[in-house]
Amino acid sequence: MDTFKQISAFVNVVTRGSLSAAARSEGVTPAIIGRRLDALEARLGVKLLLRTTRRLTLTFEGQAFFEDCQKIINDLANAEAAVSLGGVRASGQLRLSAPSGFGRRHVAPLVGDFMQVNPEVTVHLDLSDRLVDLLNENIDCAIRIGELTDSSLVSVRLGEMRRMVVASPAYLVAHGVPRTPGDLASHNCLSLGQQRGWVFRDPGTGQVDTLKVGGRFECNDGAVLHEWALAGRGLAWRSLWEVGQDLQEGRLSSVLDAWQAPPMGIYAVFPQRRHLPLRVRLFIDLLKDTYGRASYWELP
Repeated sequence: MDTFKQISAFVNVVTRGSLSAAARSEGVTPAIIGRRLDALEARLGVKLLLRTTRRLTLTFEGQAFFEDCQKIINDLANAEAAVSLGGVRASGQLRLSAPSGFGRRHVAPLVGDFMQVNPEVTVHLDLSDRLVDLLNENIDCAIRIGELTDSSLVSVRLGEMRRMVVASPAYLVAHGVPRTPGDLASHNCLSLGQQRGWVFRDPGTGQVDTLKVGGRFECNDGAVLHEWALAGRGLAWRSLWEVGQDLQEGRLSSVLDAWQAPPMGIYAVFPQRRHLPLRVRLFIDLLKDTYGRASYWELP
């Protein structure tokens, strides 16, 4: 059996955490990956991985061998890139994940730009509001907004996002402009599902509090709340990524700006920092450059 395939299978299994994930990345069956690992251990005469149905654990020898193999594979990739036509070029499949609404507006268009500049890269973009398992679903990079809960992932901050209370000019003419969060009690607040709480920071003390709001309509789809706000049916607490253009073009106005909550981070998360494929590094650079510019969000 090809020695390099054995080593590649070993590194893939350790990096991705399972035989099945490694098999998906190489386009083979888990049984083939298992046979390659068995052959490698038999050839070396040492146990590298302790395998059960639930987990994989590196032995002491396996850990040392893994670090050496990672370096060898990385050096080989760099050597191939250095002599390829035109120097280093991104290639292969890039698997991405992003929240649905944000992804449609602010990831998919950048994917199109990225593919034009990197014609040898193919992209699989998964838009979903669920928390995607990067390792088991073989995702190279996910874009997430807000607090990160999975400490096992590596993250890069791409920019920041503010949330604000918005309404149509017609609604504000008819119902008045709230001056403090306490004024919201007399307004129709459009709520996101069971959340029914908007976050504010006191401009005097800096204290951050969540205020329960009320209204005649709530919906678990933010896009619907956005449309209702545009239609003049109430106040909504929305992210700048969604309403920035509406603010600039006058379809919506923001209120309580002095009370805005602290900004949230926009992050790229991925399973490991070392030896990221060039296609992943370049796409993360594109996101960081784009989201880091205030002008991109079309501030009014």
